[in-house]
Amino acid sequence: MMKRVRVVLVAMTLASSVAISAEPYTVKNGNQVDGQTLQGWKTWRALACERCHGAEQEGLVGPPLVESLKKISKDEFHELMMKGRPEKGMPNFEASDMVQKNWEGLYAYLKGRSDGKIVAGRLVPLDQKVAQP
Repeated sequence: MMKRVRVVLVAMTLASSVAISAEPYTVKNGNQVDGQTLQGWKTWRALACERCHGAEQEGLVGPPLVESLKKISKDEFHELMMKGRPEKGMPNFEASDMVQKNWEGLYAYLKGRSDGKIVAGRLVPLDQKVAQP
């Protein structure tokens, strides 16, 4: 009985550590992404975030998000999106229905860019066939 309990505890520990370390996005070939991440990219485009953060999230008047997302947590990102940083020119988005629905996808997109796994440019669904050069 004690061995069985130990095995179950080890299995539960391994399962939780895998879930914690899992990336918030799925990407193939650099530009094929899961649906949530695709919606995040569409939110990025619709809000015209590149005006301040650059087309490749490299930073302009706003900080480079490819670097910022290496340092902040998902919870910190959510708080920043909802409350903004008005003193630095970052608006709050708590009244935006689009952001309310898609902030996790936006986080996933930017995290993938920060991790270097999602390329800059147009994204497509995971199941869409992409012509190879």
